[in-house]
Amino acid sequence: MIPLFLDIPNGWKTAIMIVLMILVFYFFLIRPQSQKTKQETEYRNGLKPGDEVMTQGGIHARFVSTQGAMALVDVAPGTRIKVQLASLNPIPERKSKK
Repeated sequence: MIPLFLDIPNGWKTAIMIVLMILVFYFFLIRPQSQKTKQETEYRNGLKPGDEVMTQGGIHARFVSTQGAMALVDVAPGTRIKVQLASLNPIPERKSKK
């Protein structure tokens, strides 16, 4: 078996390891987070009146409208509250027990 770093000077070994660490951080931390942020933004921009949403606090409601960075949601008939648009999430799917 041929040693991988046999003929490379020490300075280059260090540089290669730093580049590899940066790539690992990018593909395991930065890229997935940016993809998640993009999906959340697309979800919030695609909300239509009547869509069921859940706030980060766990309140289930129906989306009514947006007012800038705020959203108006209907939590009960005749009861509307203003919440941050960024705090709205889709209602998680329930897993049925079999």
